[in-house]
Amino acid sequence: MFSLARENIRIAFDSIKSQLLRTILTVLIIAIGIMALVGILSGVSALENTITSNFSSMGSNTFNFQRYEFTNQRQSSRERQKVNPVIDYRDVKDFEDNYNFPFTTVAVSFTGTMTAEVKYDSKKTDPEVGVFGANEFYIENSGLEIENGRSLNVFDVDNSNAVCVIGSDLQKALFPVENPVNKTISIRGSKFKVVGVLKEKGSTFGNNQDLRVFIPIQKARSIFTNPNINYSLSVKVDKNDMLEAAQEDAILTFRNIRGLNPVEDNDFGIERSEDLLNQVAQNTAALYVAAWIISIITIFGSTIALMNIMLVSVSERTREIGVRKALGAKSKTIAFQFFMETIIIGQLGGILGTILGILIGLAVANGFDLEFSTPWVAMIWATSIAFIVAVVSGLYPATKAAKLDPIESLRYE
Repeated sequence: MFSLARENIRIAFDSIKSQLLRTILTVLIIAIGIMALVGILSGVSALENTITSNFSSMGSNTFNFQRYEFTNQRQSSRERQKVNPVIDYRDVKDFEDNYNFPFTTVAVSFTGTMTAEVKYDSKKTDPEVGVFGANEFYIENSGLEIENGRSLNVFDVDNSNAVCVIGSDLQKALFPVENPVNKTISIRGSKFKVVGVLKEKGSTFGNNQDLRVFIPIQKARSIFTNPNINYSLSVKVDKNDMLEAAQEDAILTFRNIRGLNPVEDNDFGIERSEDLLNQVAQNTAALYVAAWIISIITIFGSTIALMNIMLVSVSERTREIGVRKALGAKSKTIAFQFFMETIIIGQLGGILGTILGILIGLAVANGFDLEFSTPWVAMIWATSIAFIVAVVSGLYPATKAAKLDPIESLRYE
């Protein structure tokens, strides 16, 4: 039995080789469908991994105040019903002074510029460094870690010390061989002593998170004097079971600061990293559905194409089938041969499509600075789908070949 199966598989391979061009075209048709599935799922997975890792680094026990709710930020200005005022320095200062919920730390920050040029001796960076004003809690609340030196502390902030914490890429650009701690750099003509270096974070959507400088917030306010600066507030709760109470108290405090009466809606947004992760999960779920719809349509076309190719092959080899039956080959042997041809072609298409899909996913991840991971689930689905396509496409041609009358087949020209 096994020798007969091996012989049929060998005959199937010989048949595939004899119709090489047709086989290549069929394999490519199947590969395109599988490539669409694996490629899109790989890209979506890389996007999800990147966003999830960025938000989860803040921790599930952190919530943030911002000008608008996350959902409203994605709407166009015409859809927005209300223009919220910026969160100015007076708001954040009043919040720091009045919010005293236990086991919480309040981080305050703002973006000074994203196009600073930083200098050290004769070296200087391109004007693409982000400079942020921050208090002593910002780095910890944001999930950032110090690799070398120390973070900003309360004395730096209260005394407006000319110190800074830099990102890892800034260290590589200005201090390729030196230890940057206690060295002095220049930002917009102001001198700052480097007291710490952050661990590498990588890039997200082209935004390099390692080309950043953090300076004490009061010092930053003396350099960046834009009157419409929008500040950020982040509250970290050390005990998870107190998170809800801490958030409710924070909202009440901020409403009082904004002078809102009980019937007025919030004129600010508040988001937890957990809420943002849920939003990301909903959006990526829609992308997964779109990927499956596109792939199913393409794979359906592949199934029809493969079945058509095998039916043509049966017609062209009718006389061969008659000879084999006349020599004693059973119907199930003939069916098995054609069925194996279909399975082999389907699996070749699946393997090629999986490889191309992974390459596309990798290219998308590298192009958009996303966190790529091997899409094992997509690969398993691709292999399974390629097998199902081959089974569905091969059943009818194999059955048709097995049912051919040997006498009529021998007469076939």
